[in-house]
Amino acid sequence: MRRSLFSFIPIVMVLLAACVAPVTPVVTQAPTTQTGGPASATLTVSAAADLTYAFGEIGKQFEAETGNRVVFNFGSTGQLAQQIERGAPVDLFAAANVSYIDDLKQKGLVMSNTKQLYARGRITLWTRADNPLQITKLEDLTRPEIVHIAIANPEHAPYGVAARAAMQAAGVWEAVQPKLVLGENVQQTLQYAETGNVDVAIVALSLSVPAAAKQDELGHWTLIPQELHPPIDQALAVITGTKNEAAARAFAAYVNSPQGRPIMRKYGFVLPGEEPIQ
Repeated sequence: MRRSLFSFIPIVMVLLAACVAPVTPVVTQAPTTQTGGPASATLTVSAAADLTYAFGEIGKQFEAETGNRVVFNFGSTGQLAQQIERGAPVDLFAAANVSYIDDLKQKGLVMSNTKQLYARGRITLWTRADNPLQITKLEDLTRPEIVHIAIANPEHAPYGVAARAAMQAAGVWEAVQPKLVLGENVQQTLQYAETGNVDVAIVALSLSVPAAAKQDELGHWTLIPQELHPPIDQALAVITGTKNEAAARAFAAYVNSPQGRPIMRKYGFVLPGEEPIQ
């Protein structure tokens, strides 16, 4: 059937109207969860090795309460700082010495208003439970039957710096240097003693507590007097340019919150002014 030209005019007019109609802007919203809240973030936290157990526990609790995921990268503070300087994709840095945070702040690599002290660390003499040697003070390290002593490398590990300072203050540093075995970080230092590759290790209290409580009483530890070494004041900060700033700030606050502090104290971490761990 033939159609007249006039039968197509309404269709053409509709198409023209669509072409000249104003365009409504598209508003991009943040992705949401099934419950309608903001989507969870995956947070990357570079943290000193002495925080392995404490932050592991805090991280699980934080995840359960916030829905955010936390991925930890534990290691030597000095090496972690170097990774950040080279552009490693990190959201938050928890250092074993505040000086590393200050250095990164001067370089503009951390957000200055997020720096906060979260702990003061302590060091211990750690031995296996089946070790027949009785090692209870630094002066014992000079005994001839003690052949190998592990400490974290003081070139880049704050707990190694504290171990060296304590031995210097005790007057045994020169005598024990030939016996030293250096760990890349304080966690590896503890492993040397746990496996029996060294007679004794000087490690973080935060690692000594859970290590001594392992099955079959794996080890024993003795607290080294804090007067023998400079304070191990530990700080954290959010990395400049992070895409997860809100979540990073939330985790930083959580560490020192009423939920986080009991866990930190459980592993021997105190803040200046808090009752010290005996």
